[in-house]
Amino acid sequence: MIRSTVSAFAVPSQEERKGFISLEKTPDIHAATLASLACMNTVRVGGVTGEDRPLAFPFTVAAWNLERCLFPLESAAKLKATKAPLILLSEMDEGMARTEQNDPTAIVAGELGMNYAYGVEFLELSLGSEIERSFCRDDFNEKGFHGNALMSSVALKDAFLFRLPGEAVWFNDGNEQPRIGDRCAVGAIVGTEAGPLVAVSVHLESVATAAYRERQMAALIDAVEAFAPGLPILIGGDLNTGNHTGGDFSTDTLFAMAEGRGFECHGGPLDQTSTRPSLITRFPDRTMKLDWFITRGLKIGESHLVSSLNEEGKPLSDHDMVVCTIEGFSA
Repeated sequence: MIRSTVSAFAVPSQEERKGFISLEKTPDIHAATLASLACMNTVRVGGVTGEDRPLAFPFTVAAWNLERCLFPLESAAKLKATKAPLILLSEMDEGMARTEQNDPTAIVAGELGMNYAYGVEFLELSLGSEIERSFCRDDFNEKGFHGNALMSSVALKDAFLFRLPGEAVWFNDGNEQPRIGDRCAVGAIVGTEAGPLVAVSVHLESVATAAYRERQMAALIDAVEAFAPGLPILIGGDLNTGNHTGGDFSTDTLFAMAEGRGFECHGGPLDQTSTRPSLITRFPDRTMKLDWFITRGLKIGESHLVSSLNEEGKPLSDHDMVVCTIEGFSA
């Protein structure tokens, strides 16, 4: 559990990042490089200072994989329409050429008047996929960060980053998107009128087996329980359920594991998928149901999906947003 916070990340130089590409691609070298990078071992906090008041029930939570966040202003407007005071985001760039070297997390939080915690999932060593390179005006990334964010209208306390167990699957010579890092979760304590809860934005591995993702979720639950024993837990985000395992979310064993530990799973109607073609993912092999809330100690009302299409029919992401209502704490 990484607890050190900063207002701005230390940025590896262009020379360092170029050097990382030529490293021998072994797990030990990846682990040592990851451990040496301050940007991968801190949490960035910022935005509007959250009000020191608790959230009143019922309130809405939104989780959205924004696929790099090409359109931060339009995405913020769609999030604002949900009136969610608590937002969990994944696939958020910072200092990437494909997103105009912007800081979409700060832009979205600023538009919503929220504070945030942001953690780097990957240090990107390229400009991205072939399609993503078509969005680039520059031939370099100013920072090369890509990660998860947690946003709130009230104070986020004790922000943390948890790097999920992984096998450095993006750190290899044959990859179109070479990266340093593994999937991660970003969380914090959020106050409610019934007491504090732990909110966590997570992104599980896509290029993986169901057993791999179950291990990641189990490790996250273990870490959160140790961090805040006894508190209600809200975990949400892109769980990649069914991805690279046939597309059927029900084959992912993480659901049974979580339910065996007292969690409930919510992702809107089970017959509604949460992915769609986008400007980046133009020809997906299939539509899938990847996005969920995993909760314990919370009374969850309705959950549903919100389309990522804007008013003109342009997709803001290849994922739709998943939203739920928290009505209170459960016994």
